[in-house]
Amino acid sequence: MPKLVKLYIKNVIIGFGISAGFVAMLLWFNVMNLWGLVSQSGDGLLAVFLLWFMNGIVFAGVQFAWVIMAIAQKDDGPRGGTPVAHRFEPIRVKAEAQSGGNGSLNPRR
Repeated sequence: MPKLVKLYIKNVIIGFGISAGFVAMLLWFNVMNLWGLVSQSGDGLLAVFLLWFMNGIVFAGVQFAWVIMAIAQKDDGPRGGTPVAHRFEPIRVKAEAQSGGNGSLNPRR
């Protein structure tokens, strides 16, 4: 089996393990009365399974992405941004006051 497939399967197992821990903590701490809802419903086990499975998909994807990004090669060269190509200089803008027409700021006229 290729190394990448082995890495993927390993990280999927880790992601679903994290999901199991996450769902167990949700039930243990009774977040939003989740334990009460699950234990009182006839479909509670299905709800727990779906919660575990859907979170497992997310956590497995994040786990695999994290590992793939961590094995990227690091550049040893300087890491600079785009050099500044322009100099910004302030310019004068002529502002003229309006003379007594409709633009007056005094509302008591």
